[in-house]
Amino acid sequence: MTDPTRHGLPPSLDEIADLAAAARDALPEPFRGPARAVAIRVEDLASDEMLRELDIESPFELTGLYDGIPLTEKSVMDQPERPDTVWLFRRAILDEWVDREEVTLTELVTHVLIHEIAHHFGWSDDDIASIDPWWE
Repeated sequence: MTDPTRHGLPPSLDEIADLAAAARDALPEPFRGPARAVAIRVEDLASDEMLRELDIESPFELTGLYDGIPLTEKSVMDQPERPDTVWLFRRAILDEWVDREEVTLTELVTHVLIHEIAHHFGWSDDDIASIDPWWE
């Protein structure tokens, strides 16, 4: 895959989606199969409704969101209304990328995607932070 920033332009929604899909495809088994069942959606920013539900004021504070039922809580009796989805928010990701000069865009998109997919596997934010202290 080529670098989406190669021409000095911000990467498009599709280019962020391509980076995320490549990161998901690179997951080791046994995670790759179940992760492929999760849809990846890329939008510029989180919707006002998402922000209200999460009690977040600025859309730039949210780079990604898992929307679904974690595998640890699913039942064969569940009739999902929509597929489990990882939302990635391009402009918030790009803002964080600019702030973290030492991190590549691919690394950041991969980090956000894996963090959100970890929620699909039933991990809490504390569980994830215990093995991935990204803020350091």
